Amino acid sequence: MHRSEFTEKEFYLEEFRGRTLLCAVYYEGDPGVLRALGEVTGELVRNGTRVLVVAAGGGVTDDTLRAALSGPADVSEGASPCMATLPPGAMTLPFLADVWGMLRSNMLLAACCDADSMAGLVERARILAERLRARKLIVLDPTGGIRHPETGRLISFANARVLGQLLADERVADRRALLGAIERALAGGVEAVNVCTVDGAARELFTYEGAGTLCTREEYCRVARLGVDDFHEVEKLLERGQREGFLKERSAEELAEILFEGFGATVGHRHLAGVCALRTVPYASHHAGEIVGLYTLTRFKGEGVGLTLVASMKAEARERRLSYLFACTTRARVGDFFGRQGFRRVDAAEVPAEKWHAYDPIRQRRVQVYRLDLDEARG
Repeated sequence: MHRSEFTEKEFYLEEFRGRTLLCAVYYEGDPGVLRALGEVTGELVRNGTRVLVVAAGGGVTDDTLRAALSGPADVSEGASPCMATLPPGAMTLPFLADVWGMLRSNMLLAACCDADSMAGLVERARILAERLRARKLIVLDPTGGIRHPETGRLISFANARVLGQLLADERVADRRALLGAIERALAGGVEAVNVCTVDGAARELFTYEGAGTLCTREEYCRVARLGVDDFHEVEKLLERGQREGFLKERSAEELAEILFEGFGATVGHRHLAGVCALRTVPYASHHAGEIVGLYTLTRFKGEGVGLTLVASMKAEARERRLSYLFACTTRARVGDFFGRQGFRRVDAAEVPAEKWHAYDPIRQRRVQVYRLDLDEARG
């Protein structure tokens, strides 16, 4: 099994293949700022993804937009855009039919729009996305992703409830029109809206870290058993956790245990934000369970994904009538996290001896053990 050959970028490219992404970009002056967008759209088109770019701003003309998106002369056929003009009024059926005809034959379509602001552009783009039933709208805003009005921290994920709270906050006045357009896009059937800068587009679309804010209508985070279609992505998450030192190296058997006994936390329509597994078979005589492989994506750290996964493991453990849960880590920060979830630090002898069979003695000297007695826990 060559897990290292399946990169996170390839995962996202696979997810986008055969689909249509709609990008809204507003810029003034030098079209060189769109070079990064041209690189991203070229890669998407070569991947078999249809891309529709809607652009507005003082620097937007058919020529500058075509030049920005065409890229080097040696790119594969179909990477140079067809050009269109977004109508000022309703998106008529003949116009939509023309859009599909151009996308079907060329894969990359660019349309100029006479909107005089970012919010106005997003409003026009969201109407087009709704009429086309496009699943994803990418808003390339010079300001970047959405930030918390009080802390200034980038909000990695915002569902309809969070958007509603932001719209009610007077401190986001400068982005209220944009947030309103995003809210309407989600209500109109667009599954996801990404907000980031042009320079951050590749990182937002092709990496787990992201570079902006992912907006969806659905609830924030759901936990469910992993399925076979999740396995490639989960393997890459676990490999990343091992490289970062949060997770230990695992044998093929241990990895299979996580894949087939694991749980994934999903945000939005289909964004796997974290994983873990509840290991019980070796500890059946002790009525104990171990939380293993707990890892959350960088972009969702601080968003409650880890807490949701642990809460789900608590509920699963109670359903299985376990007496206690435990977890092991060599990271103080992870230990502090479990402490906040009601776990207490204990000696190695307070968890099943089976845990330490064939365990790396060097790692065991460093490991911290945390235990939660379920008959006492109330969370």
